[in-house]
Amino acid sequence: MLLLRRRSCTAPVLLLALAALFFYHTSTVERPQVRDAQRRQRNKSVMDRRYGVLPLEPEQLHSLLEVYRSKRNCAGKAIVLTGQHIASSTEVQLYQRVLREEGYRVDQERYAETNSGIRHNGRDGQELSVLICLKGSEKSCLRKINFAHPQPYQRVNVIPAFVGAFLDMGGVCRFLTHSCLAGVSLPIIPSACAFSRQGTGGTEEDWNLLTQPSSLASQGLVAVVNVYVLVSSATPLTAFLHQTGLVKTHLDKNSYATKLLEFFCEKLGHTLALKAFELMKQVISEVLTAAVLTTASSSPPRCPLCFQLLTFTVHYNASVHPVVIMIQTDLHFDSMKDPNLDGQVTKEYVLEDMLRLLFPECRNDDEGPRSTWDSTKVKYSGCEWLNGLCLSLEEMQLLLQFHQQLKGSDNFHLLHPRSSHFSDLKHDLIQRFPVAKDDGKGQSLSVLLEQLSSYYTERNHTDSDDPASLGHKSHSDTSDSDRCVDPHLRQLYTDPPLVLSPAFNPWVKEYRADVLFDTITIWIRPEPKSARCHIHLDEHRGPRMANYPVGLGNSRINILVVDESGVEPVVMTVYTLHIFRESRPSLPMFDEYMMCGFVQDCGLMVRPDLPCGLEPIAGLKSSGKPLATAQPCSSGDETGRWVVPCLSCSDNRTCDWREIAWQPDSCYHPVLEQPLLQTCMMNKKVLFIGDSTNRGMMYYLMERVNTTLEDWDKAHDTIVYRNLNQGRTLISYSYYPQFWLHKSQRPTFQRALQQLLERSRPLENSPQTVLVVGGVQWLSLDHLKTLQKVLEREKLQNIMVVVKSLGMGFHLPVDGIRSLSLSGVQELYDINKKILESARRLGYEVIDTFSITMGRYKEFLQGRCACHFHEVHRLLIPTVPVHRRLQIVRPAGESVSDTSTQLASAQQQELWSQPSSSYHVKGAVNQVYSEILLSRLCVPYVHNGTKSQH
Repeated sequence: MLLLRRRSCTAPVLLLALAALFFYHTSTVERPQVRDAQRRQRNKSVMDRRYGVLPLEPEQLHSLLEVYRSKRNCAGKAIVLTGQHIASSTEVQLYQRVLREEGYRVDQERYAETNSGIRHNGRDGQELSVLICLKGSEKSCLRKINFAHPQPYQRVNVIPAFVGAFLDMGGVCRFLTHSCLAGVSLPIIPSACAFSRQGTGGTEEDWNLLTQPSSLASQGLVAVVNVYVLVSSATPLTAFLHQTGLVKTHLDKNSYATKLLEFFCEKLGHTLALKAFELMKQVISEVLTAAVLTTASSSPPRCPLCFQLLTFTVHYNASVHPVVIMIQTDLHFDSMKDPNLDGQVTKEYVLEDMLRLLFPECRNDDEGPRSTWDSTKVKYSGCEWLNGLCLSLEEMQLLLQFHQQLKGSDNFHLLHPRSSHFSDLKHDLIQRFPVAKDDGKGQSLSVLLEQLSSYYTERNHTDSDDPASLGHKSHSDTSDSDRCVDPHLRQLYTDPPLVLSPAFNPWVKEYRADVLFDTITIWIRPEPKSARCHIHLDEHRGPRMANYPVGLGNSRINILVVDESGVEPVVMTVYTLHIFRESRPSLPMFDEYMMCGFVQDCGLMVRPDLPCGLEPIAGLKSSGKPLATAQPCSSGDETGRWVVPCLSCSDNRTCDWREIAWQPDSCYHPVLEQPLLQTCMMNKKVLFIGDSTNRGMMYYLMERVNTTLEDWDKAHDTIVYRNLNQGRTLISYSYYPQFWLHKSQRPTFQRALQQLLERSRPLENSPQTVLVVGGVQWLSLDHLKTLQKVLEREKLQNIMVVVKSLGMGFHLPVDGIRSLSLSGVQELYDINKKILESARRLGYEVIDTFSITMGRYKEFLQGRCACHFHEVHRLLIPTVPVHRRLQIVRPAGESVSDTSTQLASAQQQELWSQPSSSYHVKGAVNQVYSEILLSRLCVPYVHNGTKSQH
């Protein structure tokens, strides 16, 4: 319990009366000094009966406050000072959303100095009602806001007295140095405020020291608990603690959020849990009382409706009597495994509960029961109401606020005042401070606050005695109360934070966000408005939250709000998030540039024996143009590197990444012009077996041969294309391995290969039949042995076999799929090398896709494996002349003349034969190794009509 200095009652004054009968009094004007003395005497006589006859019974006081309605100004203004926060942060959005829902007009600014609404309060027709000062703006608030003369209804989330009380003074909390506390044994260590100055530094080490396993652990509770305390008024002291806290026992590596009463019940049992919970509240209340008394005794109270959230860290050492080991003047979640995301989510739940408690919904159309004396302006003379007590307008506001908070404190527990828990230590503190023993000033209000608290304590006694009921529901209960009746998101959390367009709103279902090139994963955690609604990502069995890889270009994530109360889950709402990841920052190539090359990115050192990043290359004039002495490469696995023109090899932002090319060390891979490629591919049958990366090469080949890609499918079985290159080239494909099936049901490699051969027959036992085999990381030496046996048995040992080696992928920590560590990726390099060597010994052509993708592992496209370096886009507008596309669809052997009649006829035929759209295979990395494939398929043609690969 803490006491409030009284303010002299002057006449005439406006009083909001709290009584059963209100009426106009008329009297002579008394001298203020005489009236003040009379009032103090009346209040003192009441407080002399503090524990005897009280002014009102709790039920009477509650009834009066229920009848009385304070007419709130629903057009009030709230200002949020964002400080270090960006405007799009979820915390800023939370304050804006909740305050607007409660009827406030909300403005925001970075600091108080830049907001005209603070400098010129009320000039825009709206009085400032609420000021929220977020991290980084607190000092600005203290400088600019005149806390000494606030209006009774104005609220600020910084209590000025706490700024000095919890300072660290050479290892001792400042408030503990007060002379009146000499000899008082408070349940707090002297250095509890040191962490307020040091931030998070050193806390983990000290916590670990406090929670070391010891012999005491078997005798009782050994834990460190973060308790989140809301001080809704400092003078008089009213405070609540949130039902959720952070706990960490000697068995836990990290703290975790839980309901405190449930935690005590789990660790100590029902009976002892209630005792431990009450003792924790008593200890924190005693420390708060001491801190506020020291500040009130040294300076007059300011800002009566200021409020603040604090973090009290208490330590249990095999006892239910805790000790306060840390006090921080805001909310802290540093000890959680993921404080940036899990901590922020927990923090915002606490913040929203606080806002709902302090700022109940404001309704202009409130037609509830009101006494006929509501908002009556009365002339004061005598204060003969409430058993003779006189309350100022400011005190009336405090009383009404506390009453409203007690009614709405579902997720907060009352901490102070609690007359039934007035400890001897508190009584001793009151006696030590002159301000607390003042002759009646403000003590009447404290009694009324205690009366209110005792009323609600008794009313909620049954519920509070049942910790097992907190936050639990019976899973066997399938009533309507379990249904998802509000299928909306409360917020969408991401790490790193995304700037959503539009800003998040529960009623808006589609969002877009841009991320930089170096952002390759996004952790997504949607939070529903109702705990009865379930969240799944992408599908109704998808994860609740997940780490997503973000490929270059566009990615799409669906967020499903699902009702799972019935037999089958029902998707109620779908939110969609579109993410666009930018390409590498690039500068156009200037006249003065240098060629730079790299084998691997410094972010993933696959080969520790080689340098990483850009290095100058002497003698190379431009990317993609080989030296004059260079010859065509004799294999698809020649060692090489990526080359790019830059202004400086020490800064990759000065490079023109549009001109990047793969450059073998001592040769070049020819690129065939399309007519020559079509000639090379005539009468060939090219069979592909592998995963989607293999399929990407196939579709690139089809587009290169045909100029356009008229058919495309994400085939996961076997598919055959027979009309390629005017019907003279057959392409077939079989997906392997079918990883989504159970191992016992997956077709073996031998079976999948035989099915592909059968679907592609007749086959010629010559290089005119080509088999391309490979994928991301499934290919092994055993597969090569199986391949050799099947081809010999089928008498196809003379066909051309091209082995696409392993590639980069599965190197990111993505939920739901395997993830390789750095050592795992390095091991893949060794496996890849052995596969290439074995394939060459068998006489097969090889393409080293691992070395090509290794240096550009960040440039993957869509897909959770981060292994796709291609994607297929639909083109609604043809990108090539019609006469060139006609060659693809006309029957073999038929030519087209240049006459307008025949061309028109051909165009008309095409309208019947061509699909309404065509496709294009994108992906620069896929293009490189696909062109190497084409050069190996057409070795006899590489000396005629070829150009160097670009």
